[in-house]
Amino acid sequence: MDTGAAQIRFPHPESPAPGVAVEVAEGVLWMRLPLPMALDHVNVYALDDGDGWTIVDTGFATKKARAVWDALLAGPLAFRPVRRVVVTHHHPDHIGLAGWFQDQGAELVTTRTAWLYARMLALDVQPVPPPEQLAFWRAAGMPPDMLARRAGERPYNAADTQVPLPLGYTRIVEGQTIRMGGRDWVVRMGDGHAPEHATFWEVGGDLVIGGDQLLPGISANIGVYATEPDADPLAEWIAACERMARHAKASHLVLPGHKLPFRGLPFRLRQMVDNHHGALGRLRVHLAQPRTAAQCFVPLFGRELPGDTFGMGLVESVAHLNHLLRRGEATRERGPDGAWLWQACGVQTGP
Repeated sequence: MDTGAAQIRFPHPESPAPGVAVEVAEGVLWMRLPLPMALDHVNVYALDDGDGWTIVDTGFATKKARAVWDALLAGPLAFRPVRRVVVTHHHPDHIGLAGWFQDQGAELVTTRTAWLYARMLALDVQPVPPPEQLAFWRAAGMPPDMLARRAGERPYNAADTQVPLPLGYTRIVEGQTIRMGGRDWVVRMGDGHAPEHATFWEVGGDLVIGGDQLLPGISANIGVYATEPDADPLAEWIAACERMARHAKASHLVLPGHKLPFRGLPFRLRQMVDNHHGALGRLRVHLAQPRTAAQCFVPLFGRELPGDTFGMGLVESVAHLNHLLRRGEATRERGPDGAWLWQACGVQTGP
């Protein structure tokens, strides 16, 4: 790991407006799609293959995003066809419009896990949360009034923002070389934020396409969900950062899924791991008394998380608690209301 970078640097401090592309390297265009949430954008990239384009990630399937793509295709992409869509991971802000491009003749390239997850989630349409979801929220300590309200509400479904994926895709795997935009790229898999998250490292060059695995300034959400309630994605995230650190150079220009392209990848990888170790240290102190996952926001995030941010905080809180449990540094017992009560090991609370 190159330790020459002392900080993160942003060579392109201005983000592209909707319908506009910024050339970050010869034949590599950076564009943005809108998202209807607090994190209001996702970065997408187009790589010039001569007779057409390879695009990396797609944005949500919304009318606004399609309109931006129409402007991009008629402007910076010069009416040349999108022949290939490469998707870093299965989250709808990255794969949402892949099926739309496939319907126009593009090839979909992604990992097996991303393709299977995306198809599964798009088919799993729920009018109200299923019993397993309610049980997960109750076990995590969601307040009773919020739990009762959510029990009767339609939850977010991946199908809301994702075009159905037709049968057929091209699989990429760890260590494979793929040619895009006149460059060869090595596929390196991340994990933790999304299973089998693909990143792409230019062979003999300094470009890295990082998706949500390599973000500047903000942390990718590391969450546990009702589909696998005892998972330890934080261990997978830390292991992925350590694997990538062996390849990171200060000269790398990272093209992330959100925020600005940046340099300083060795520093950023250390920072991401250190941030979680710091959060775990604060959490162990907080668990001197038994707590639910919903009572652990302040040591993890520095504040309570209201409204729409509550759910994202809850799944990340469970992830950190599961990690402590797997490491033997915390225990849990069911409380009278069905919520897990977590406590740091070796802590005495009674007389």
